[in-house]
Amino acid sequence: MPDSGYPWPIETTRLDNGLRVVVSEDRTAPAVAVNLWYDVGSRHEPEGQTGFAHLFEHLMFEGSVNVAKTEHMKLVQGAGGSLNATTNPDRTNYFETVPAEHLELALWLEADRMGGLVPALTQETLDNQRDVVKNERRQRYDNVPYGDAWLRLLPLLYPPGHPYHHATIGSMADLNAADLATFQAFHQTYYAPNNAVLTVVGDASAAEVFALADKYFGAIPPRAQIPPAPDGRTVAATGRPAVETVTADVPAPRVYVAHRTHPFGSPGYDVLTVLATVLGSGRGSRLYQRLADGERIAQPDLVGAYGVDLAHAPAPLIATATARPGVSAERLGAGLAEVVDELATVPVTATELDRAKSLLSTSWWRQMSTVDGRADTLGRYATQFGDPAKAAQRLPAWLAVTAEQIAEAAAEVLAADDRVTLTYLPEEKP
Repeated sequence: MPDSGYPWPIETTRLDNGLRVVVSEDRTAPAVAVNLWYDVGSRHEPEGQTGFAHLFEHLMFEGSVNVAKTEHMKLVQGAGGSLNATTNPDRTNYFETVPAEHLELALWLEADRMGGLVPALTQETLDNQRDVVKNERRQRYDNVPYGDAWLRLLPLLYPPGHPYHHATIGSMADLNAADLATFQAFHQTYYAPNNAVLTVVGDASAAEVFALADKYFGAIPPRAQIPPAPDGRTVAATGRPAVETVTADVPAPRVYVAHRTHPFGSPGYDVLTVLATVLGSGRGSRLYQRLADGERIAQPDLVGAYGVDLAHAPAPLIATATARPGVSAERLGAGLAEVVDELATVPVTATELDRAKSLLSTSWWRQMSTVDGRADTLGRYATQFGDPAKAAQRLPAWLAVTAEQIAEAAAEVLAADDRVTLTYLPEEKP
């Protein structure tokens, strides 16, 4: 297996309407992955329209001009394929993997809902999917222990008015207040061919995909002016830590420590990715070795650290630990902060660095081992960095990180005076 780089061909074109098409041919198996990235996420949402990007992830499966309600899913699955969609602050993506002979079906379906959702969108469909999102919020955030941690961390990390201040689930009040015309306008604004990247990976040639893309997407008109997302690249340091303590129906104290770092894709974030792996990935990490195995103040399966790969602002690095029985939140929080602080003063060993790079290499090649994983990666780099081939830079950048760079990065962005600490305390039971 290659040590680094991207060993598959990449060919690109741009249709007259602005749709970027990326193809990576791989004849290993008779399957193709179709992945469509729209450059719209929660960071694009105007005031009063939070949650719109995520709601459209649901609405896009509810029928379009030539596809009846729920038929998109039935057609793909009936052809032996799988499909899904996701939304994050930076983008919304839709994807399916199908047998190669059904490539044309997948492209037709995606084109129909890109250009033909609005005429088919009814008040009944909108109301139904609003209720689905409300139920999702209850199931994922409101009624799960620690489930609202991300909703609480974002406003602590990013000030009001910042595009990452709110989560993709959005405000239920905003979703309730908007009428059908407002949602239709949102789709017409952002779901345009010149705001999307279509990626196909697998058993299909570039010539075949380009011709089919032009056949089905080529007649969809571009959007003349797509509003840019607010600039979130700069977040002023407050010089003081942000602290929030929540008493809730949780089984044990839990502490989150978070810092703003660098945007995903930047050299600084590459260093932080390796740093986070040293800090909190698996049993060999510093957090596990110190808090779970050494001092035994954290539950072994509930301690870790990770970066959140946001590309248009200082992305967060989050470390978390959940207390063992009898351990106070204060003791746990102090131990967590101490391990984070030591990254700047206790050098990362060669063993730690090799382990982190091995874990990241495994993760990278696991993503690259499937056509759908490659399609999503190429779509991301085409959308966020203008060139799918830049995906080949990521693994080499991680493998080049040094222990000295980790110490410098820790001193730069993990300072205690600009730290966010979120603590959960169990409610007292009668």
